[in-house]
Amino acid sequence: MATTDTAERSEEPRATHGLDAEQVGYKQSLGRRHVQMIALGGAIGTGLFLGSASRLNSTGPALLLSYAFVGVIAYFLMRALGELVLHRATSGAFVSYMREFFGEKAAFYTGWMYWLNWALTGIAELSAVGLYIQYWWPTMPTWATVLIALAVVLAINLMSARAFGEFEFWASVAKVGAIVIFLIVGIVVVGLRLDIGGHRAGVSNLWSNPGGFWPTESPYHWYGPILVMSGVVFAYAAIEMVGVAAGEMADPVREVPKAVNSVILRIAVFYCGSILLLVCMLPTTEYKAGISPFVTVFGRMGLGWMGNLIQAVLIVAAMSSLNSGLYSTGRVLRSLGMAKQAPTFTLKMSASGVPWAGIVMTSVVYVFGSILNALTPDAFEIALEAAAIGVLFTWSTIFLSQLRLRQLVNKGVIRPSPFPAPGSPWTSYIGLAFLVLVVIGMAISGWQSSPYFWHKTDFIVVIIGIPLIAALLEMGWRLVKPRVDANTGGRIESVWSDTGPRYPGPAPTGAIVTGEEA
Repeated sequence: MATTDTAERSEEPRATHGLDAEQVGYKQSLGRRHVQMIALGGAIGTGLFLGSASRLNSTGPALLLSYAFVGVIAYFLMRALGELVLHRATSGAFVSYMREFFGEKAAFYTGWMYWLNWALTGIAELSAVGLYIQYWWPTMPTWATVLIALAVVLAINLMSARAFGEFEFWASVAKVGAIVIFLIVGIVVVGLRLDIGGHRAGVSNLWSNPGGFWPTESPYHWYGPILVMSGVVFAYAAIEMVGVAAGEMADPVREVPKAVNSVILRIAVFYCGSILLLVCMLPTTEYKAGISPFVTVFGRMGLGWMGNLIQAVLIVAAMSSLNSGLYSTGRVLRSLGMAKQAPTFTLKMSASGVPWAGIVMTSVVYVFGSILNALTPDAFEIALEAAAIGVLFTWSTIFLSQLRLRQLVNKGVIRPSPFPAPGSPWTSYIGLAFLVLVVIGMAISGWQSSPYFWHKTDFIVVIIGIPLIAALLEMGWRLVKPRVDANTGGRIESVWSDTGPRYPGPAPTGAIVTGEEA
């Protein structure tokens, strides 16, 4: 025990001397296939397998344009993240970049918003696993399913980063395999214009769908495909996981560009391709919320076994999300802990390079949250939508950090990243503007969702939730600021000024050092 305490004490001072101290203790054990599948699997989850059903029903075929447009924004995001990762790969990811470019307060806000997002998302995914299992075993208690599912992903995360990578690899294989099977079947059915449950498949369904391609008459709204983009964003959430995993990649310089560049192709094939085929196979009014559209299609085709397979993949997707949540929050909490912005015990690491304390802390929240979700599902729905704000916040920090990095590169302060984002700064400006519009869209769609005020979930989250979260974070920052000040020796501003490193000492990673300074 004494040895462990000594190791932890020896790490803490190093956090004040450089951002690279955050990487102490991690093992670079994620290989090429892990990275590719983490990037691939991050873009495929319950948002596609389940969430697309309600959006198809409420929006019509024009949903295809919604997914395509948000897919372009997601690509801008990944190119911005890629530039940051190749500037400096770190398991602290967005927290570490905000610390570097905007200071300790920005890092505090970013870290706890990201943790809030994953903590509440994980609770929802655990609850979802319980419901999915009841598809086969209706009498299975949800609490038992929650504990079993959590025990599995917790054990995997506590082993090593490689164990996490292996689980994500095989989970991604299952998800991608299911989508590929659907794409092949869909292309054949649509190409041959086969009958599906009394309805003829074909490309003509794009415009012969009830209401046409872009329905405008009641119960639809002409702006429906625009408003629904706020929900589509959350379907793409988790693609930024590559940034967290970069700190434990064996060769991020080689693997990150490959993973990032393949994002746009994955989105085009898996998301837009799937939505296109779903629209061509059945009228969008046939898809119902809470039932996977893939299950609906295969059921109409008389292929019940494929519906069962998709149901199994839903469980895999939820477990994959849980796995990613524990992995990322453990690393983000440790980054916060290094800066005295989270409890000191979050610094603890195992011999295999796993920040186990932060992972266990999130697991405890998962258990209590799942109980709360079972007792007060309506209240938790608001909390879950509030967590969605965390996704928007994280994406905005990536765009903001990339803009500041490029600004410093242009001023000759930092060496250019070997993987610059094309179209910068405009792509990041477009991304930020879009995220603001998503928040506005959430408020509008939330207001329209119900005649009863307290059921206008998204509206409440935007109008009441955002100010409340901001107030809580500000209170939290004021509580930890004295400790952060003491830990950093008062160096709580960003690492860089417009002319070079803000503080004296060893040159930070990426600094352009003149001969005189060297």
